[in-house]
Amino acid sequence: MKRNIIAGLAVIFLLSSCNNNEKMMDALADYNNSKETKGYHFGDQLSFPKEVTDNAETITISFGDNETSNLTVDPKFFTLGDNEVTLIIKTKGGETLNQDATINVFAKNPEQNISYNIIADYPHDPNNFVEGFLIEGNTVYESDGLDGSSQLIKYTLGSATPAIIEKQSAEIFSEGCAIVGDKMYQLTYRNKIGFIYDKNSLKKISQFPLPNVIGEGWGLTYDGRNLVATDGSKNLYFLDINDPSKAVRTVPVAGHTETYDKLNELEYHNGFIYSNIWHKPVILKINPATGEAVGKFDFTKLTGENDQGNSEHVLNGIAFKGNNMLVTGKNWAKIYEISVK
Repeated sequence: MKRNIIAGLAVIFLLSSCNNNEKMMDALADYNNSKETKGYHFGDQLSFPKEVTDNAETITISFGDNETSNLTVDPKFFTLGDNEVTLIIKTKGGETLNQDATINVFAKNPEQNISYNIIADYPHDPNNFVEGFLIEGNTVYESDGLDGSSQLIKYTLGSATPAIIEKQSAEIFSEGCAIVGDKMYQLTYRNKIGFIYDKNSLKKISQFPLPNVIGEGWGLTYDGRNLVATDGSKNLYFLDINDPSKAVRTVPVAGHTETYDKLNELEYHNGFIYSNIWHKPVILKINPATGEAVGKFDFTKLTGENDQGNSEHVLNGIAFKGNNMLVTGKNWAKIYEISVK
């Protein structure tokens, strides 16, 4: 009889423990879902539901190869944007429970809505599927994409007729471009290679493999020290100028309430990186040291006037003429010069 009572108590304890664990995990899942939209900021404490804290001996956060028991949102551990983690809970009953979670970290300050005036417009060849766009002096350099139509061109602002055209082979899909000294660097979309050209003649000098961390080639700029690339994710990749196949730093980008992925065409100007977002009529002003989006331009009206009802004719060209910004897009018939208010 005594043995049966002990066995019965053990079953009750086991059922009670399972029930507690189930309540903990349900409460934790609900909590994580509720926090995904609101997110956190650096310095915030991760506070978990009472059902968890009352029954947990320890809570550890596992992120890739790292683990921490510090429940502060620390930039040494987390990045801006979505952090995919596993919460490891050791219960007071001696069990270990795992719960996958997304911890979104946003910038502390809201993005400034940047006002502007259109002060001029210039002709642009509407046949050009713009992927890279920059200006030096009055000379525009442009990398145009699509399989079978990719090319690198240069022309004088105000003229839609190129002075030099460098056609690329049919299997190449050209993407972003940047100038460093007398050289031009260019990414390709899914070919996993980049090219280096002589800036003056547009003749190819060499090529290099893209870093493994970059899934696809999208945008490219130069910040005076590194090439900076995008691949359609939330990340800015800083590449070694002496060996562009090597990424030396990765910086995720986020605003006050959202993570910005699909970062695309880039331009560096006066300490900030400007990036459009694929299929959105906006350009972000980004602090490259932190990845925080500090400002945003809204080009909804210009995009609507130039996309001809084609969803692929998106805003996709950023350059600076002095302190004025030049913007254009894929298959747009104009380049616009704007001054910031």
